[in-house]
Amino acid sequence: MPPVRDPGRSRPTQRADCVPQLPCDEPGCNRWFRNLSGLTQHKRTYHPSFSRYPEGFRNNPGLLGSVEHEDHVADRSSPLPDHASDGYQGEDLLDREREAMSAKFIGPGSKVYRNYHPGLNARKCDDRGQFLPDDAPPPPRAEKVPNDWNPYRNRLEFELADFLFTHAEMSAKKIDMLLEIWAALLLESGGQPLFMNHADLYGVIDSTRVGNVRWENFTIQYAGEERNNDPAPWMSDVYDVWFRDPREVIHNILANSRFTDELDYVPYREYDASNDQRRWQDFIHQDRILGDDPTTGGATLVPVILGSDKTTVSVATGQTDYYPLYLSIGNVRNTVRRAHRNAVVLIGFLAMPKTTREHASTPAFRRFKRQLFHSSLTRILHSLCRPMKVPETVLFGDNYYRRVIYALAAYITDYEEQVLLSCIVRNWCPKCLAHRDNLDENALRRSREHCDTVIEEFELCKLWETYGIVGDIVPFTNDFPRADIHQMLSPDILHQLIKGSFKDHLVDWVERYLVHIHGKSEAEKILDDIDRRIAAVAPFTGLRRFPQGRHFKQWTGDNSKGLMKVYIAAIEGHVPKDVVRTFRAFLEFCYLVRRNVITEQTLTEIDDALSRFHRFREVFRNAGVIETFSLPRQHAMKHYPYLIHQFGAPNGLCSSITESKHVKAVKRPYRHTNRFKALGQMILINQRLDKLTAAWADFQQRGMLNGTCLSKAFEVLGSHTNQISEGQDAADEGDEQTASYEEDAGDTLDDPMAINAHVSLTRKYQRARAKNVGALAAELGVPEIPTILCRFLHSQLHPTDTRNPEDIPLYECPFFDGKIRVYNSACSTFFAPSDLSGTHGMRREYIRSCPMWRNEGPRYDCVFVVTDPQADGMRGLDVARILCFFSFKYQGTLFPCAVVHWFDRIGDGPDTATGMWIVRPSRRTHNLRNIAIIHINTIYRAAHLIPVYSSHNIDPRGIKPHHSYDTFHSFYVNNTLITTHLKSHSNTLWNSGMTGAPI
Repeated sequence: MPPVRDPGRSRPTQRADCVPQLPCDEPGCNRWFRNLSGLTQHKRTYHPSFSRYPEGFRNNPGLLGSVEHEDHVADRSSPLPDHASDGYQGEDLLDREREAMSAKFIGPGSKVYRNYHPGLNARKCDDRGQFLPDDAPPPPRAEKVPNDWNPYRNRLEFELADFLFTHAEMSAKKIDMLLEIWAALLLESGGQPLFMNHADLYGVIDSTRVGNVRWENFTIQYAGEERNNDPAPWMSDVYDVWFRDPREVIHNILANSRFTDELDYVPYREYDASNDQRRWQDFIHQDRILGDDPTTGGATLVPVILGSDKTTVSVATGQTDYYPLYLSIGNVRNTVRRAHRNAVVLIGFLAMPKTTREHASTPAFRRFKRQLFHSSLTRILHSLCRPMKVPETVLFGDNYYRRVIYALAAYITDYEEQVLLSCIVRNWCPKCLAHRDNLDENALRRSREHCDTVIEEFELCKLWETYGIVGDIVPFTNDFPRADIHQMLSPDILHQLIKGSFKDHLVDWVERYLVHIHGKSEAEKILDDIDRRIAAVAPFTGLRRFPQGRHFKQWTGDNSKGLMKVYIAAIEGHVPKDVVRTFRAFLEFCYLVRRNVITEQTLTEIDDALSRFHRFREVFRNAGVIETFSLPRQHAMKHYPYLIHQFGAPNGLCSSITESKHVKAVKRPYRHTNRFKALGQMILINQRLDKLTAAWADFQQRGMLNGTCLSKAFEVLGSHTNQISEGQDAADEGDEQTASYEEDAGDTLDDPMAINAHVSLTRKYQRARAKNVGALAAELGVPEIPTILCRFLHSQLHPTDTRNPEDIPLYECPFFDGKIRVYNSACSTFFAPSDLSGTHGMRREYIRSCPMWRNEGPRYDCVFVVTDPQADGMRGLDVARILCFFSFKYQGTLFPCAVVHWFDRIGDGPDTATGMWIVRPSRRTHNLRNIAIIHINTIYRAAHLIPVYSSHNIDPRGIKPHHSYDTFHSFYVNNTLITTHLKSHSNTLWNSGMTGAPI
């Protein structure tokens, strides 16, 4: 219910038409004005237009790109109010500094160029803030001795401490046991143990000086009036808030040498040189910059990104919750932030007031909780207030100093906390003024200025009912310059799309639709069949398995993401086509907005997918399943095109980043406490982890961690390590990562991108499997393998022969009857920055082809094979199932190969309802399988197929996942696993060493 008006608050006298009605239409700016002259003056001052041609563009000004952005929130075609034109002056609003912006090409081939901000250009300076010439060397610093491991005695001592505390997470008791065993062994040979016990180890870690940002705390207590003689318990409680100075934390991030090449120093706008389209990727693009302030000239803008989210660490022994606060900076690129490489830092634990049931729902307690949250943030961020106005000098990881100016730029959180942050009423939108009963109507955006004005103008009840504003709370952003909480709230793919719109809305609507149409009993049978379809899907790397369908209590984001990849095929045939089309449009929207790079064309596709989603979802309302689409999480989809202009690609600011951080910063440390006053122990564990991370970066920068401890020891002894390192391979099967009950999750790689995609056989071959071609033919049940191999060799040795391989006489083909090595898997490494990947966007997955997988049955994965490098997407690829990986040598050349069974496409394009291509196993004459041998360089990556259940009269009740490809005869190609820009990947593959077409 709305709050009661504070009787001590006076209402100013002001005309109703003085409320600001004109928003600034520059993306990122939420200033509002009463007339057009004020808007004109504002644009001149804060939004000048800059243009300067990069080299080679002087004769083609059209390649500079458009700076106009469509406003996807407000209806710009509506007429302005009469008073809007008061004092209008017809001048060019953006005409003063068009020659100031610097621009240059980036990346290979001059395919992309950037226009850089002219003022915030990150000039190098000395430690006093005096600017240096561009070619000046770094200011002199006290150099550390190359072998100075202080406070550790040597590398072995540091790596042991790091292993025991960071990687093994060994308890103090187990550390003591290990050190005692080690000490007993060393005493026999006259050696000394590295640490005496766990206390000795902890003491050395605690004495590390680098990365030391101490934890502080403050207390907050209710200071209002007690309105009766029996005050509520929460009024007398004292609430502790623990935090670290965010300014010092940012200094550590900027000084970290690991981030030197992963930081953007100057705001920019990026364009594709081939078609002049804008591109949005990382955060620090130029749609959100400071105004033309002379005091910030030459400075480096550091956008501050905050994130918070309650998390539960224990339920069985009582509800134990914590409220962590995280910080990152917009200069760090999205791939680094998403790769969990310490670019997101824990800076605080917020208080969580609790009280009795009697007082929990009182307006006073709810108001206190809201204001406690905002007051805590103000106190924690206080140290940033001055350097948000006046630049300060900070040391960066490249050993240069720069003048830094801060800005509160983004806040990552879910809808519930967005309501708390923006001081709005639940079920209203925190980004726009649309009424909660009709959220999808066109409406103006919210802003700090507009909010402050209407709060001064109207009663609290009017604010609550008409504007959805909680008017008696002061947002923390009001205490900082240029900060607007409505502008800071970023898109959240996890909670708005995956958990909210998909799981909580669409999946629930399908169940309600089936009950509404078929009745409860029949609907449950259909839902059971859907569950069996989901459970029968073939395994795939990173795909979560649902052996019992969807019926479990604790849904996670990973569960929802896994269900999204298979759900549309599971419901097809049980629901009308428009329901399937609704899911197709929604999934297309999701996979478009999660791309690592978004272009103007992508924005057009996003708008199209959203329009189709809004059109087809009416099937649920027409069927009487739901009454309204005014759902805040689903409504948030409407803001995504505009928010992409504001924040760049949304996958760099998703709450999945902070939720993943919970595991390392909250949940694991909690498990290593004794549960008594656990917060203090958790803070100490986090402080030690930060010190070890900072020490590792320091030693790495000085080249002290090259190789391994063992390799360095052999260097000292003058020995070789070949016999020791043999068998240790990044692609070795023994090193694979697995998750709870999902297929092997794949790896993230921090290696630089040398090639877009590459497939290699694993190091271990199978000694118990076939050792020659004849044995392989018998093992696979394919007697024509020797003939196929001969023609494969001919194509590899004579790549210019254009004849159909089937027409080549066998006597012209080389014959091979030597030894072969058979492998159970291959490793696919590819550039996939939109997926979970390393700092350079590289990801590694495993392709399986083995007769027994996890003691459940055989597993023979499918792959995409590049057959036409000039075609786009699926038209340039064919699907094949791997029957065997093997390698052999012929005339001194190693040939890594695969025996495959081809699939044929059904139709000339994707299925119109699901949007997925349909394929079926290929057959030759006499119904023989279409078998071939291909070079593994023609493989792009693994493919995943889902049966077209509705076209089969097969009960999936007894079908296991490993039987899926053998039981069904037509399949959808799971396009949620096909990455973007496939044509360029195909070209790269084709030129990466493959010497002939597949046979």
